[in-house]
Amino acid sequence: MATLATTVDGLKLPNPFVIGSGPPGTNLNVITRAFREGWGAVIAKTISLDSSKVVNVTPRYAKLMAADGKDVVGWENIELISDRKFDIWMDEFKKCKDQFPDGVLIASIMEEYNKDAWSEIVERCQDAGADSFELNFSCPHGLPERKMGAAMGENPEIVEEVVGWVMKAAKKPVWAKMTPNVTRITEPSRAAFRGGCEGVSAINTIRSVMSVNLETLRPEPSVEGHTTPGGYSCQAVRPIALRMVMEIATMIRGEFPGKSLSAIGGIETGGDAAQFILLGADTAQVCTGVMKHGYGMVKKMCDELLAFMEKHKFETLADFKGKSLDYFTTHAELVRMQKERKAREKAVADEAAAKKMVKADGEWSGDDFVKQSDALARG
Repeated sequence: MATLATTVDGLKLPNPFVIGSGPPGTNLNVITRAFREGWGAVIAKTISLDSSKVVNVTPRYAKLMAADGKDVVGWENIELISDRKFDIWMDEFKKCKDQFPDGVLIASIMEEYNKDAWSEIVERCQDAGADSFELNFSCPHGLPERKMGAAMGENPEIVEEVVGWVMKAAKKPVWAKMTPNVTRITEPSRAAFRGGCEGVSAINTIRSVMSVNLETLRPEPSVEGHTTPGGYSCQAVRPIALRMVMEIATMIRGEFPGKSLSAIGGIETGGDAAQFILLGADTAQVCTGVMKHGYGMVKKMCDELLAFMEKHKFETLADFKGKSLDYFTTHAELVRMQKERKAREKAVADEAAAKKMVKADGEWSGDDFVKQSDALARG
């Protein structure tokens, strides 16, 4: 019988579905709700030692609707990391682990370019019960003036250095969350692995402007008539996320075998998750999907993923992890393969035609006389 249970970097998960860092993991109340609903793990909203400079605005979301006006296919946010005091988070981490000792609680952390700050936040989070860490090197709009988030993650040298700082303090597994707002996502991912982390997460949101209101002529979401570029997520980013996950997984296979990959980007069904796992992911993170469908969506996703596995007779996630990677190649190779296939088909056709040629007078047919004559002329 197929099972969704998996172990990633020593973390035992009942299923691969992970609450992605953001509003669905913004406090103890919602984190424990996620565990009660059966999520495989929860990544809390990103925290820092000093939340005093974190001030959110409203509205801070904007949606892109499908043509039918019913389904949300794109979602932009200009939301910052947690605005709650660090000490409150430490208290809630402890309470969460008391209530759900077997629940995998992952701390998403983000700091400035300061070794002592990174070391302190790691040590205090793991002392409070965090089972693992995700390093936020990828928020596209939050606190760039403090050199945090993507302002740090777009620089491979800094990524490698900061991961090295973290690994000296961490006693728990560490994932580095990658920004898609770079030319080649494999470069910062490679740097993170060189720094020593166990895995990477990809992708965070894509820097975007959702829309301009044609009545007011103001970009949205509009705050006091103005806005700022934000992070784009939801179904519309999935093809981009699939491509980047494929690239990272291919790099892991060739250069860092055994390292893990947590996929993010428009996952809302078990089939979505299956695609990412086929391209080399170990887990599937969901954030915007929860904001659309609620925490209970995990049950349906588990059923859908199990149905996929049973259809293909896969017993574990490892049975199909990365199975589709072998089907990627270069455009030049596609041209060569197609040319060879056409040459083979022509050879087969020529051979079949040769077999139909008249070899003795008794083989001539009144019905096929013209075709037989033509075949002999081409011989």
